[in-house]
Amino acid sequence: EFVLHQNYPNPFNPVTSLRYDLPERFQVTLTVYDLMGRKVTQLVNTTQEAGFRSVKWNATDNFGKPVSAGVYLYTIQAGEFVQTRKMVLLK
Repeated sequence: EFVLHQNYPNPFNPVTSLRYDLPERFQVTLTVYDLMGRKVTQLVNTTQEAGFRSVKWNATDNFGKPVSAGVYLYTIQAGEFVQTRKMVLLK
């Protein structure tokens, strides 16, 4: 089954791992948003085989610029499956 795990560590500074399980092959996107709903960065946008995945986020935006401390949301989309979790960046 699909599972989007809680990031680890959480809270984090400066790097955290976002982990998820895919039950079958899917086109996957994994995107980080701020609390205003603005896209910060897209970590995954590719077709992936079934299995466990782990992606690191180093608290930077799409331009490689460090983001501010605070709460961020990360959302996975794979087919019809969409799930969002919160994570906290401490400075």
